Amino acid sequence: MATKKFKCELCGYIHEGDKAPASCPKCAAPADAFTEIVEAGAEAPAKKKGLDTSSNTYTIVCASVMVIIVAFLLAFISSVLKPTQDANVENDTKGQILTSLNIDIKASGFNVADEFKNVQDMLWNGTELVPYEGKFLSSYGSAIKAGELHVFVAQAEGETKYVLPVTGRGLWGGLWGYIALNADKKTVYGTYFYHESETAGLGARIGERWFQEQFNGKPVFAGENTEAVALKVVKAGASKAENEIDGVTGATLTSDGVSAMVQDGLSVYLSFINN
Repeated sequence: MATKKFKCELCGYIHEGDKAPASCPKCAAPADAFTEIVEAGAEAPAKKKGLDTSSNTYTIVCASVMVIIVAFLLAFISSVLKPTQDANVENDTKGQILTSLNIDIKASGFNVADEFKNVQDMLWNGTELVPYEGKFLSSYGSAIKAGELHVFVAQAEGETKYVLPVTGRGLWGGLWGYIALNADKKTVYGTYFYHESETAGLGARIGERWFQEQFNGKPVFAGENTEAVALKVVKAGASKAENEIDGVTGATLTSDGVSAMVQDGLSVYLSFINN
């Protein structure tokens, strides 16, 4: 049987054998870079019909098409689910605000959306509360930094309550919460705190009701001094003053973060609290 010759189209290397080599020994080009050399008078080999599914080009094209299809599907699914996801986040935020009002949102048959209809989302403009006309926010850090001070007004136990959003930093990430004040705005009615990534069993316990309920009834200020927020979190077991809260055992830095968040957060609202 006559030996065939194959030429590498990239470097010109000539290979002799029954078929093209797996790769060019000279330039490492793949087998599909070789073309059989047909001697004068010999019949050229018939070309394969259709796509060469073993070629690199075919593989690259298929992979590219699959990436585009998957990207399109993910974008489509995301756009379809986004309204539901946004509604869930909004409902969760409203539940947190209601929890700060000592409302058990986990009670059987409780509907957060229906209950929140009794809460007014207001803005403190420095002199008075005015209705907030924008889209409901699910986080308030950026709004507070921009001077947009939200105050949620509700009725509980026959009295007006004011819920103030606060944000801060813990050991590993962000902290946030809501502090409900009584009608006098000088004592705490209830709180809700949560975290981004505090340690489970330690700092994460700020999200438990036993910690949050320690704030109930606590004064915001010390005595007649209403220019400085005195409410704070101290080392676990060390609280003595009426405006001190026991921190979480083994989570000093997270407890300090909550203390700073409470003091800094309420300080932003001093003009409202003292109005």
